[in-house]
Amino acid sequence: MNIYDQDLPRTPANFVALTPMSFVERTAEVFGDLPAIIHGARRCDWATLRDRSARLAAALQALGIDRGDTVSTLLPNTPEMVEAHYAVPALGAVINTLNTRLDAALLAWQMNHCAAKVLITDREFSPTVSAALAQLKDMGREIVVIDVCDSEYTGPGDRLGSHDYEALLAAHDPLPRLDGAADEWDAIAVSYTSGTTGDPKGVVTHHRGAYLNAVSNAVTWTMPQFPRYLWTLPMFHCNGWCFPWTVAMQAGVHVCLRRVDGASILAAMRAHGVDHYCAAPIVHNGILGAVAADPALREGIGAVRGMVAGAAPPAAMIEGMAQLGFDITHVYGLTEVYGPAAVASKRASWAQADLSEQTRLNGRQGVRYPLQEGMTVMDPETMTEVPADGQTMGEIMFRGNIVMKGYLKNPTATAKAFEGGWFHTGDLAVLEPDRYVKIKDRSKDIIISGGENISSIEVEDALYRHPAVLACAVVARPDPKWGETPLAFVELKPGAEVTAEALVAHCRQLLAGYKVPRDIRFEPIPKTSTGKIQKFQLRERAKSASAIE
Repeated sequence: MNIYDQDLPRTPANFVALTPMSFVERTAEVFGDLPAIIHGARRCDWATLRDRSARLAAALQALGIDRGDTVSTLLPNTPEMVEAHYAVPALGAVINTLNTRLDAALLAWQMNHCAAKVLITDREFSPTVSAALAQLKDMGREIVVIDVCDSEYTGPGDRLGSHDYEALLAAHDPLPRLDGAADEWDAIAVSYTSGTTGDPKGVVTHHRGAYLNAVSNAVTWTMPQFPRYLWTLPMFHCNGWCFPWTVAMQAGVHVCLRRVDGASILAAMRAHGVDHYCAAPIVHNGILGAVAADPALREGIGAVRGMVAGAAPPAAMIEGMAQLGFDITHVYGLTEVYGPAAVASKRASWAQADLSEQTRLNGRQGVRYPLQEGMTVMDPETMTEVPADGQTMGEIMFRGNIVMKGYLKNPTATAKAFEGGWFHTGDLAVLEPDRYVKIKDRSKDIIISGGENISSIEVEDALYRHPAVLACAVVARPDPKWGETPLAFVELKPGAEVTAEALVAHCRQLLAGYKVPRDIRFEPIPKTSTGKIQKFQLRERAKSASAIE
């Protein structure tokens, strides 16, 4: 033992587990009188937001939620979703934010897989939730349902649970403190993503990673204190890229937006002085489209900074936003790395380049986040880094604290993802001479449409269930609105006949609407001598964003 290990113990005075709950407590303590939430006519400050979150935590605790238990949410970008991100982890419990676009079968599967004990749901989704609850019951799982009746929602929808959200909060005194996990390695969230097999994988993330990524978000963006952040990115997607906790750290304002479209975004920016937002390319394109239709929508809006991720952002979108006066930062990541974990970090010298070159530079996946320990492009066979020549292809890999714990109940997939001591993204890229990463292909057969992942294999499985289909392959096709949409190539069985419209209708019975192919082409599918489909040829036919440039 050396002298620096003697009589220098780790104690509560000098070591505290990292958890983003500490951001909420600090901001409520120091800036409790400052605004925290704007949602329609609703307003609350940070002291009130912390109080409401602590009441929700107390209510969940009374319902039996403890360390390691799962609480699912099916909510739009409303104050209740923010409160759930503060209350659930405060108990050492795990938040499972469900995608509001999923069908009942997948919702039930996910809640059953993560053993959810409580579901907090907005009544807008009651038809789908009702069907999901029936399926959960058939699986032998009972779940407590808490209904949210959002003041900004006036449409139909039944109350399904035994608890009303507001009544539940009113019935419980707030916990004295939002403590978070005692061990920073404890799970904070489980988020489901499609894998190459088409089966959902439960990505388990931890308090340490959420804390560090929340900090990295602010550092990467040089986000000042007291930002006004507009919720255009779904909070159900990778926990809003950890921004519920970043906004808390910076004592900002959550400007909630239940419905996302270009005109509504611009109106919220103007009304509330919004200066930051995150979104997939489709949302940025929606802003451009709204201004093109009515240039007056841009008036009265100050300096705004946007973050874009998802499908590779089209050059026209980056150029268009620059011409609009919006400062766009391109980030890259996956659910397995808490959302964004790399950034096309802008250098001062880039400003001297013409707009076309700036667009090329900003369109790259970039370099690792400040608190991510490693990101590079490696040969997955030899686990050696490729040369920084902008030509040699390899796989993007990450390592560090902003990497998931692993896949829930899937040790085989976890071990494969972490082979060689690095997280394998499955995205193929080059390392450019300045060591910025540029994606060239996607080895995972995943289509990113409107920022949401679609497994091509899942879509193919649906097509194969039609009796006329002999062979099929689904690839990504560039789409000016959605970024990418599924394009299906189909070969029919001898003598069989079916129309594209009939196949689309067939898929609609089996898949969520956004996963259904937008186009079906009846063409011969290229195969190897062993019968393996050569998707790279189909991507080239489709001029897919996944094709090698």
